Parts: sequence; C-alpha cells; structure tokens
Amino acid sequence: MALARNVLGGPLQACSYAPLTGYLRDGCCQAPPEDSGRHLLCARVSAEFLAFSLERGNDLITPRPQWRFAGLKPGDRWCLCVLRWKEALQAGCAPPVVLEATHERALAFVTLAQLQAHAHKPVG
Repeated sequence: MALARNVLGGPLQACSYAPLTGYLRDGCCQAPPEDSGRHLLCARVSAEFLAFSLERGNDLITPRPQWRFAGLKPGDRWCLCVLRWKEALQAGCAPPVVLEATHERALAFVTLAQLQAHAHKPVG
C-alpha cells in the first residue's frame, strides 16, 4: 500500500493523539471510502470555529465517551471534514490548518493557496 501524502507532497504526519482524532481514531486525517464526511483536513480549532460548527448541528464540544470523543477546546488539533472547513472559510471563521497533517485528497475540494493562507504558524 502506498504511503499517504500531505498537501505539500510529503508523508502525511499525525494530526493529534491527544485528543485522539481521525475517522479511524488513529491520529491521522486519512479517510477511507466509507467516510462520507471526508475527514481529511487537520486544523487547530478555535472558539469561533467550534461555535460555527455547533450552529450547523455538529457539536464538537460535548464529550461523547461512547465514540471515544472527549470534546474539543480551542487550540486542539482535529481532523475536520474538508467541506465544513471550506464552509467556515466562506463564513470568515476557518481555523488554522496543519499542512503537514492534511491529506492530499483535500486538494480535490480546496486549493493549496487557500490552505497555505490559513496555515497554522507555531509560535517560537
């Protein structure tokens, strides 16, 4: 099996192990065919984005232990549905993207320029 690639063309890096993210809960933003949401984009969620998502019926804040989901807080890294991120982009509240951990298949829905314009820039 081929190694998964990120939007920059390098090996796909893990998005987060704490909280444990990914459609497969393996820490990576790789979406198998059965993932209709296409959880391909690694973002560092913001309070604004979490409120935006909640308004659209996707509560990412409330813990759901039955799904191994502890709930998110601002600053957490999480594999987002690429189309929800694009919707947030259009609404002016897209969270920063971790390019190295965003799957290359996200480029079928958003441009690299859009992602780079919203790239997470670590402090330090």
